[in-house]
Amino acid sequence: MTFMRVSKLVKFLLLLILFVLPLNSFAQKQIFIPMDASQTDHLKAYGLIYNHIKDGYTAKWLLNYQGGSFLADYDESIVKKSRIRNVSIKIISDSEADQILQKVGQSDVNMSAVKLDKAPDIAVYTPKQNMPWDDAVTLALTYAEVEYDKVYDQEVLNGKLSEYDWLHLHHEDFTGQYGKFWVSYRNAPWYIQQVQRNERLARKLGYNKVTREKKAVARKIKEYVAKGGFMFAMCSGTDTFDIGLAAQGVDIAATPFDGDPPDPNAQQNLDFSKTLAFTDFEIITNPNRYEHADIDVPVKINEVSEKLDFFTLFEFSAKWDPVPTMLTQNHMSSIKGFYGQTTAFRKEKVKESVVIMAESPGRDWVKYIHGNHGKGTFTFYAGHDPEDYTHRVNDPPTDLSLHPNSPGYRLILNNILFPAAKKKKRKT
Repeated sequence: MTFMRVSKLVKFLLLLILFVLPLNSFAQKQIFIPMDASQTDHLKAYGLIYNHIKDGYTAKWLLNYQGGSFLADYDESIVKKSRIRNVSIKIISDSEADQILQKVGQSDVNMSAVKLDKAPDIAVYTPKQNMPWDDAVTLALTYAEVEYDKVYDQEVLNGKLSEYDWLHLHHEDFTGQYGKFWVSYRNAPWYIQQVQRNERLARKLGYNKVTREKKAVARKIKEYVAKGGFMFAMCSGTDTFDIGLAAQGVDIAATPFDGDPPDPNAQQNLDFSKTLAFTDFEIITNPNRYEHADIDVPVKINEVSEKLDFFTLFEFSAKWDPVPTMLTQNHMSSIKGFYGQTTAFRKEKVKESVVIMAESPGRDWVKYIHGNHGKGTFTFYAGHDPEDYTHRVNDPPTDLSLHPNSPGYRLILNNILFPAAKKKKRKT
């Protein structure tokens, strides 16, 4: 072979290397999204991975690895979106990704990799009118740029929930007692309008009392869960939901709420077998008591210093208990407490079948629980706003751009991703 031919062959090989290797290296890249303390915006990171899955891609949730990090195939769009949203990512090679997966898969570490392949369709149960309080879940979804639809009583009773995989219950009172705000706000214009709107809607839907209509809604939502729906609730949407289920056919509302006194045997007639999470609770029928039952803990704002008020996440087996592990992924194990109309649950009122995922040490205040019903699941998170310690009626909504790394809000967004680990679409 002559020198000229060798020279041409070398040039050809060099050109081949220049053009082919970049393509191979491009195909071998992956995106690593850290969720430990190095992440610049944890909340938008959830939206980034959720929308990536929504666009038809898949990803892996690395449970207990660097705060519950994510791994996804390289795509230029997710890189651009991460820059716009100020989400920290790392572009790594396939071999680096394999090393991570090998570490996570080792039998002697409490880690695992869960494939995320279908983003759930989301609905938020909330009235169409603005209420004088905000909702932490809708704030989180909006900030994370996760789309959702709004549904309310008419849509629920007409079967529209079958179109959604995941449902959040806004701070509703499913006993039909308007949050028991009567004692403090009965003369407030917003309260009067709320009562009038609910009464009109109940009549339109064929019910002569709001209390009966709300209980019917709770029953329909329970059916949705039984068929495979994922339900999440915060604050009063938790305990009043179960109270409404237990009081099916029982009048527990005082005269200011439904025009007649409660059943004198209401407590004895409760059916705890119909509830999802709570049992053996005692209802409070006094309209002057700002409490529905003894599920909620007694609240004394000055009892504990805000700086010392926190709750602790439990650790679960990533390989054997992936669902509670997904729901507790965080970069912090101790999270600052926060109050609400329902601040926390009494431990003795939680059913034995329910998984307790977080509680306040030394006080037996259960903050975060999860359970199964039929083919679906429910998760209850007590309190109103993780970044507003004592949120009041008419307080301005929390600006999450000031709290992009909120561990309390991370628990909310864990809930929108764990249904993505389900491989089959829920049957309706």
